Amino acid sequence: MKSGNNKLHQQMHQASVSQPEQFWADAAQALTWDKPWDRVLDESNMPLYAWFAGGELNTCYNAVDRHVEAGRGAQVAIQYVSPVTETEYGISYNELQAQVSRLAGYMDSIGVKKGDRVIIYMPMVPETAYAMLACARIGAIHSVVFGGFAGNELASRIDDAKPKLILSASCGIEPSGVVAYKPLLDDAIAQSSHKVEQCIILNRSQLQAELTPNRDVDWQIAVADAPDIGCLSVAATDPLYILYTSGTTGQPKGVVRDNGGHGVALAWSMKHIYGINAGDAFWAASDVGWVVGHSYIVYGPLLVGATTLMFEGKPVGTPDPGIFWRTIAKYQVKSFFTAPTAIRAIKRDDPDGDFLKDVDLSCLNTLFLAGERCDPDTLHWAEERLNKPVIDHWWQTETGWPVAANLMGTAPVEVKAGSPALPVPGYQVEVVDEMGDKVEANISGNVVIKLPLPPGTLTTLWQNEQRYLESYLSMYPGYYLSGDAGYMDDDGYLYIMSRIDDIINVAGHRLSTGRFEEVLCQHNAVAEVAVIGVEDKLKGQVPLGLVVLKKGVTLSDEALYKELISLVREHIGPVASFRLVSAVQKLPKTRSGKILRGTMRKIADNQEYKVPATIEDPQTLELVRNALTRMGYADALLVK
Repeated sequence: MKSGNNKLHQQMHQASVSQPEQFWADAAQALTWDKPWDRVLDESNMPLYAWFAGGELNTCYNAVDRHVEAGRGAQVAIQYVSPVTETEYGISYNELQAQVSRLAGYMDSIGVKKGDRVIIYMPMVPETAYAMLACARIGAIHSVVFGGFAGNELASRIDDAKPKLILSASCGIEPSGVVAYKPLLDDAIAQSSHKVEQCIILNRSQLQAELTPNRDVDWQIAVADAPDIGCLSVAATDPLYILYTSGTTGQPKGVVRDNGGHGVALAWSMKHIYGINAGDAFWAASDVGWVVGHSYIVYGPLLVGATTLMFEGKPVGTPDPGIFWRTIAKYQVKSFFTAPTAIRAIKRDDPDGDFLKDVDLSCLNTLFLAGERCDPDTLHWAEERLNKPVIDHWWQTETGWPVAANLMGTAPVEVKAGSPALPVPGYQVEVVDEMGDKVEANISGNVVIKLPLPPGTLTTLWQNEQRYLESYLSMYPGYYLSGDAGYMDDDGYLYIMSRIDDIINVAGHRLSTGRFEEVLCQHNAVAEVAVIGVEDKLKGQVPLGLVVLKKGVTLSDEALYKELISLVREHIGPVASFRLVSAVQKLPKTRSGKILRGTMRKIADNQEYKVPATIEDPQTLELVRNALTRMGYADALLVK
C-alpha cells in the first residue's frame, strides 16, 4: 500500500502544480455552477490571484438545495448532540432547506442584500449553521464571532465589518454552567461606533434574554411568517465570509474567503483527504467560531452531501472521557477530526483507555488531528487504544483547508509520528532560510508556500489589502509566509516544529520549542507540556518547561525534575541547557485548544501582556505565574 500510494500522491501533486488550471477545473465539476468561469486562474493582478474568474454559483445551493433535488432530502444533514443539555436530534436536508430559506427570506425582507455583512455571535447550535447558510443564500457576507467573546472584542469586529444585522442567542452552555450572551452583545453594541440596525435573538430554554425594543427581534417569531427565498447567484470571486483570526489586538485581521474556490477546495478535500462521500457521517469536534467549524462542521460535509455532527460539549467532563467514543459509535461516524489537546485531555483522565473498552468503533476509519502540533506520544497513544490510523495534518485559518496531509481517501501513505505527511496537491511547500534560500532536507527553516496559493485559501484581509501583502507576501516575494518553522525529511515529509517566534536562541544555537515538547511528552507521567524560551543574561535565552501530569501520578517533584532533564539531555544534548521545569495543574489555552505560549513568555520575562479574549480559563495564568515565580521568573504583574 505505502510505496505505491506515495507515488500516486506525488503524481497528483505534480499534476496540480504543472497543470493547475486543468487540475482545479476537473475538481470544480463536483459543484453545480450557474455560469461557467472565463478563466480557472486569473493572474492579471499578481500577487493577488483569483480562482474561477467569471464563474457564478451559490454556496448554499451546493450545500443544501441540490441534495434535496437529487432525492437526498430525507437524509440527516446535521446531527446535533448536546450532552450538557441532554439534547440530541437530527435535521434532514429537507428541514435544513426549509429553515435556511425562511431565515434568508426574513433577512431579505428587512433589507439585507448581497455584499452586506452579517455578524453571527452564537453557541454550538444548529441555528448557527442556518445563519451562515442563510447569508450565503442571499449573497450576504457572514462573520462568525466565537460565542462568549468579551464585549470589547466583539465591538472591534463590529467596527471593522460594519454589519447590517447581528444574529445571536440568549446564552451558550459550558460544563461550568450557562454563559449569558445578551449582556455581552449589548455591551459590544454600546462600545462600537458602528450602530447595528437589527439583532435576531435565539432565546434558549436555559436562559431567556430581554429584547431591546426597536432593535431586537425573537428568532422564532421572525422566521414563523417569513417567506421562503431561493438562492442568489454570485460571482465565484465574491466574498462568502470574513473570519477574524483569534487573539488579534488593535485592528482585527479579517481573513476573506471567496465562494467558488472555497467550495471547490472543500469538496475536493472531503473526498481525497477525509474519505467522505454523500451519505457518510463526519464529525469535526470543534466550534463554528473557528476555521475548522466553518470548513468541516458546516460547509465541507454539506457540500458533498454527508451528515455532519454538531457537538455542544467537551472531550472530558461532559460527562466523562468516553463521550467522544460513544458518540462516534452511536452515529456511525466514519471519519473523526479533533485537536491533539482533546486527545491529551482524554489520555490524562483515562490513561488506560478504560472508557473505550465496551464501545464498538468498527464504523470509524480514521482519526484526524490538527489545530496545533501533535506530539508523537499522543499520536501513538491514540493509535494503540483505537487500533485505527491516526492522521496528523497541518493547516491554518488563512489557508482554510489542509496544507500537508495524508490523502486517506485516495492515496494513504506511511504515517511518520511528528509529521503531517506530504504537501497536499495544490500547495507548493518549501523550507527556506532567513535570506529566502531553500534549505537542505532535515534542516530547519521558515515554512513558505509558493504562489499562487490553491483555491479555498484567503484572497485578502477585509478592507486591508496592504496589511495582507505586508503580513503574508512581502518577506519572501512570490511566496506566502506561513509563520511556522519546520523542516522536510529525505522523503519530502513536512515537520512543523513551532511558530517562527517559538524558535529560541540558546547561546547561538537555534532550537525549536516543539522539539523539547516532543521529548518531554515521552515521559510516561506527562499528559501535556509547554516549553517557552525565557531571557537569560548569559545565553540570551534558555528553555523553560511546564508539564501537566497524568491523573494518579505519584512521582516526587525531585524525581520528576531529574528524569525530565535527563530525557532532554539524552535526546537533544547538553546544548539544550534545559534545567528549568515544573509541574502545573493546568496550562492556559484558548477555547480552540491552542496553548498560550506567547502570553506565558511575556509573564516570565516581566513584559506587559493582555489576557487574550480567547482564553478558556483565565485562572490558569495565575497557576503559571506562581510556578514561574518559584523558578525565579515573573516577579512583576504587568497585565494591560
